[in-house]
Amino acid sequence: MARVVSQTKAAAVNPLKSSQPLGAAFAFLGVDGAIPLLHGSQGCTSFALALLVRHFNEAIPLQTTAMNEAAIIVGGADRLEEAILSLKTRTRPRLIGICTTASVEARDEDVAGDVENIKRRRGIELVGTEVVVVNTPDFDGAIEEGWSKAVTAVIEAIARPDKQYRNPRKIAILPGWNLTVADIEHLRETAVSFGLDPVILPDVSGALDGSIPEEWMPITNGGTKLKEIRDLGATMQCIAIGEHMRRPAEALQRLTGVPYVLFRSLTGLENVDRFIRVLAAMSRKQTPLNVRRNRMQLQDAMLDGHSHMAGKKIAIASEPDQLFQLSNFFTTMGAEIAAAVTTTGTSKALEMVPAKTVKVGDLSDLESLAAMADLIVTHSHGREAARRLGVPLMRVGFPIFDRFGSHKLTVLYRGTRDVIFDFANIILANHPPNPGPLASTDRR
Repeated sequence: MARVVSQTKAAAVNPLKSSQPLGAAFAFLGVDGAIPLLHGSQGCTSFALALLVRHFNEAIPLQTTAMNEAAIIVGGADRLEEAILSLKTRTRPRLIGICTTASVEARDEDVAGDVENIKRRRGIELVGTEVVVVNTPDFDGAIEEGWSKAVTAVIEAIARPDKQYRNPRKIAILPGWNLTVADIEHLRETAVSFGLDPVILPDVSGALDGSIPEEWMPITNGGTKLKEIRDLGATMQCIAIGEHMRRPAEALQRLTGVPYVLFRSLTGLENVDRFIRVLAAMSRKQTPLNVRRNRMQLQDAMLDGHSHMAGKKIAIASEPDQLFQLSNFFTTMGAEIAAAVTTTGTSKALEMVPAKTVKVGDLSDLESLAAMADLIVTHSHGREAARRLGVPLMRVGFPIFDRFGSHKLTVLYRGTRDVIFDFANIILANHPPNPGPLASTDRR
């Protein structure tokens, strides 16, 4: 069990984490016809928007109530009402996801109460649009908590609480923030190959997959449909991926009675085997041939990659669930976690990280701990630290803005295989093996 070391610095140096409002807005982007609305100053929204645009290289529908000094002092209810009605008139969204920021949280405004009052007064004008509020102060938590809170709020506000007929083929999948667009697409394909009908919430693979619509839309184009969310009670089983998705899974079970099973990671042979067994049990079908073949390919990749990964010292900095996902896999391949840094210290996943200590901190903490590492694993903001140390960098998580494409596969058999290849290729590029005596053979 890892020992979690709390943050001791008064300020972050080269920050590691992204904020709760960004995480909540990210989750709302996985709902069809949605638009996230950050309730706070314009600067808060601009920063989140810049990171999302740079990561996905797509137009991101993100709006703000643009609170100024006077509005912050006297209260932001009027600004919030104006923004909601303006969005309804101009963009006709099916969902407005309101994410609070420090500007209103520090004043302790009752944003949920304000929204309920707006719904009562302007109910006719808001017909056809769900308005969901999630409290996400910037000064607490990180992207992981914001994502989890937003998914929980959507389920509690939209899912029908009554008991429904359970479709034996329909399942709910609640992916964590750290699953990429490619990961979610692959999860769906795998579930469908077992004859199951998955409802994925949130489904960023529908809205942020890089496809070009026939016409520009000011709201999300693709993702989980509101009808699917309302009918989540008709699913036979819920699968939550990541410890931070326990909260929304419990909310769904409390509202509808749908049981859930939690997977802390879907990377690594043992974790994926367990997931496949669950799908086989739910579908009452044998594992499809293509899935079995993917497993054999992973076994071959593990044999090929073990010699490059065994004994390597890895320094990782990420959100708790992604930290556990990757560190757990690397150690199964024989690597050693030399340094582990995370954003918040409240997640139960941190206790299971295969390291002596997990430091709650920033990228300067990672830099101070990673001098003897063979590889640094974090997002693109870690590139300066890696360059100063002369240690290669494997980019994971959010944001990644200095490499092309954000659709890397990291889960199930194929994704685990690709992680092995990425790791081994970086090591080979920076630490080429000794060619041995055969390389000097006279070739005349």
